[in-house]
Amino acid sequence: MITWSRRGQWLELSPGKSLSAASNRDEAAAAWLLGTLGMPEKLLNRLRTNKEIEWKGDRLRLALFPVQPAGIEPIWRELDVLYEDDFCLVVHKPAGMNIHPDGAKGASEPTLDHAVAAHYQMQGEEVSVRHIHRLDRETSGPVVYAKNDWAQLKLDEDMRHKRIARSYAAFVQGKVSSELSVIDLPIGKDRHHKQRRRVSPTGQHAVTHVRLAESYPKASLVRLELETGRTHQIRVHLSHVGHPLLGDALYGGSTDWIARQALHGERIAFSHPLTAERIEIHDPWPEDLQQLHQKLIKTK
Repeated sequence: MITWSRRGQWLELSPGKSLSAASNRDEAAAAWLLGTLGMPEKLLNRLRTNKEIEWKGDRLRLALFPVQPAGIEPIWRELDVLYEDDFCLVVHKPAGMNIHPDGAKGASEPTLDHAVAAHYQMQGEEVSVRHIHRLDRETSGPVVYAKNDWAQLKLDEDMRHKRIARSYAAFVQGKVSSELSVIDLPIGKDRHHKQRRRVSPTGQHAVTHVRLAESYPKASLVRLELETGRTHQIRVHLSHVGHPLLGDALYGGSTDWIARQALHGERIAFSHPLTAERIEIHDPWPEDLQQLHQKLIKTK
């Protein structure tokens, strides 16, 4: 069990007396940080070079929380925080909001990053705003932010190696076969439409796992797990197999039932960057999807 606390800009760890009493405890500490805690070597080298690792009695101190600019203007809006500590923040992203300014809508439109900057400001934290992954503008669900360099390096690595699990609920057109379990089709750009993607033999490898949850006369509720994270992956895959998301006009979905794509991130699970404890976050359906669900149940 890793014991840790924060003291201002310092992370304090209690590695045990055997380590603090070692003949060369600085080298022993470096080996412990790399081998036991899995500290990114790049970060360890930087802290050692800058003399930002020190002993205070039997406690090991790391200057892990320097004052940093947010990197984006704080714009307050009500934020649904699903999890937070000194390393990570997980917040609910509502449908209709970008995660970061994309240029298309202009930099003045508030994004989730703006709201997170305001959240940090209100808590008196001078932290850089760093999201680890993205969701489409019209997709709701949880988004993970890193609050220090250790967290960012570890979570970025976990994303690259597919160790962060993401689960989605989607309402789609038509009756999905219970035999449809995996969609393994490459995705590339659509040269005829700048905003769209399409299944293409020359595209990037993309795998979506599908599980039928409920069937209705003209629609289905499916739950999805992403093995890869391509742009518009879920939307492209489901549309290609004849089951576009309800509300997703860009990929052929009917807008009669709902005004936005009926896709929500229900769950995200990741290992804590410091403790390696598995953290599982569930994000309840927003009101519009609850209402859609009730409408579809009544069609049975």
